[in-house]
Amino acid sequence: MSQCRASDTGGVKPMSIAGRMVSERERLLGMTPEERAWRAQWLKDQHLAPDEPKVNPEYYRVRYNPIRRFYRAPLDKIENALLPKYGRDFAYFCRHLISKTFFLYIGISWCTYYFKYNASDWTRLSGLKVTTSRPRLLPGDPGYPNFHRKKDNEYATFGFLDSPI
Repeated sequence: MSQCRASDTGGVKPMSIAGRMVSERERLLGMTPEERAWRAQWLKDQHLAPDEPKVNPEYYRVRYNPIRRFYRAPLDKIENALLPKYGRDFAYFCRHLISKTFFLYIGISWCTYYFKYNASDWTRLSGLKVTTSRPRLLPGDPGYPNFHRKKDNEYATFGFLDSPI
C-alpha cells in the first residue's frame, strides 16, 4: 500500500529555472551570447518592485469563507493597526502571540474547571483519581516515629467512609 502525501510540485520532479548557470564554475567555463542574455534577464527578474508584495483584497475574500472571516476579524483589525507603524513581521508576530495566549488561557481555564468540579469519588467512574502520599517523617521531626497508620478498610475508599449517605 503506497502512502499518499502532498507534493509541492504536484508529483513532477522539481527542476531549477536557473539552469547550469547557477554555479559560478559553470559560468566561468564559458557562456554563449544566448546564455548571457538569458542570465542577464534572469538576474533582472529576481528584483521585486518597491511596492511588492501586492495585496489583492479579492484573494482574501475567495480564500477565507464567511465564518472564518468573521472570527479572524478582531485580530485582523489589530494586525492592520500595527502594520503601518511596526511593519508586517511584527504585526504578524503580535497577532499570533495574542491568539496563542488566548488559546493557552482557554486551555488552562478548562483544565482548572475540570479538575475542580470533576474529581473522582466513589459515586462516579469518570474523573481523575488524585491520591496523596503520607508526609515524610525523619528522625528529629515532630511526631516521629508516631505516624497515622491506615486500617485495612481505609485504603482506596475514595470518600466512601466520609459520605453523608
